[in-house]
Amino acid sequence: MSRSRTRSPRRGRIMAVLLAAVVLGAGGTLVWRVTSAPAEPAFADAAQDAPLTVRYRTDTPSTGPVGKPWLEVINTSGEPVALTDVTLRYYFSADDGAAYAANCVQTALRCSSVTQTITASPAPTASASHYLQVGFTSAAGTLAPGGTSQGIGLQLYRLDHRDLDQADDHSFDGTMTSYTPSTLVTAYRRGVLSWGQEPGNPARTPASPRPAAAVPAGVLFDNFHYTGVDDPALTANGWQVRTEGGGPGISDTWSADAISFPADPKAQGGQALQLQVTTDGTRAGTRQAELVTTGNTFHTGTVAARIFFTDKPRNGRDGDHVNESFATISATASSPKYSELDFEYQPNGGWGVPGPKLDTTSWRSATPGDRATKAHRSSLAGWHVVMLTVAGGKVTYSVDGRPVFRSDGRTFPREPMRIHLSNWLVDLPFTGPRTWDMRVDWVYAQAGEAVTQAQVQHAVNALHANGINHLDTTARG
Repeated sequence: MSRSRTRSPRRGRIMAVLLAAVVLGAGGTLVWRVTSAPAEPAFADAAQDAPLTVRYRTDTPSTGPVGKPWLEVINTSGEPVALTDVTLRYYFSADDGAAYAANCVQTALRCSSVTQTITASPAPTASASHYLQVGFTSAAGTLAPGGTSQGIGLQLYRLDHRDLDQADDHSFDGTMTSYTPSTLVTAYRRGVLSWGQEPGNPARTPASPRPAAAVPAGVLFDNFHYTGVDDPALTANGWQVRTEGGGPGISDTWSADAISFPADPKAQGGQALQLQVTTDGTRAGTRQAELVTTGNTFHTGTVAARIFFTDKPRNGRDGDHVNESFATISATASSPKYSELDFEYQPNGGWGVPGPKLDTTSWRSATPGDRATKAHRSSLAGWHVVMLTVAGGKVTYSVDGRPVFRSDGRTFPREPMRIHLSNWLVDLPFTGPRTWDMRVDWVYAQAGEAVTQAQVQHAVNALHANGINHLDTTARG
């Protein structure tokens, strides 16, 4: 599709705007506060009030699985500009009405400080039915006069992972392979157009000021907005796909091919992590899945995940002793302060015990039997929030806000641990092909704070609302 690259500046006026701030509330949760602000013009005169310049480049062809716009914001005014006051819009045409998502790959500001939301334009054009809106949390800081954000590497992709056709996207320009000012990307300061030319009728599409998101320290959050296991953002955000040998389960069958990130309308962010077990009943024909944080992320506080457990295989014969698990584990089994906390759901049971059952276990060491454990014999098929609260010498295991097990004493964790999400087989009881799927919507951790599930969900809701797909303000981050 063709498009005109000539736009005329327009002026408009909005009577009032809302300013929202995310602040740290009781128990380490994120709380939104909303206040009104004085009326101000929705659009500034570019010749008089243009404190920002946006430079753009891309290194992707017009057709491919991922669009990669790199944006740079420059403060061309004579006064400091807080990045929390700045929003950018990158306009594109949604192919075939597909759903889209985005993530951040690289920036000197840290990707945790960059927000991304996909929005349908209220005044769509053939080349701009949607836009990727980029904002900044308080951690992004302030640009001094003449200062630059440096390059912000973003990825835009379809949730069905089919190829994009960017040739008719308003903001895409495949000839810009080095940073060049682009008026086809717009920038706003406090909702006022400060750079660029909007497609369509700009009088209908004023930008709302971005919320100033002041996030607490010690938070880890991820809603798994990734293009695949080879997405550089996955590694940059502190995740590692397990491919090395060893147990548990069927030794030496961990595979990157067993992990994907499909669209899921039941996931809060519209996309989920999928951990898949496939087998034909032989070791050679088996794949198990595990995703692990690369750093020792969690010690005390609260860690939770929203997980879809399944009681039946997606295809093939039922009856496998499959283990769908969420755990925190020391980096090395030989550590003198070894610690491990496990949720392990076995729809068909395992180790001679029938299912469905959920094992909750606190380990003192990697030695068999050196643990405190409790089994819960009921089905967990469907979406559930599982949560560990580790504080005051006690570990509390909860499912959907209901405590199901507590441990203390010698099994209380003694060192920081990594977060493990995995789907694996206890054994191979019969032959024949079958597939088991486990999905994870999000993971949230608050270091050093024992909070309730309601507080966790409130914080997760705020992060989603503010366009934050990944956040890491832990010591590792």
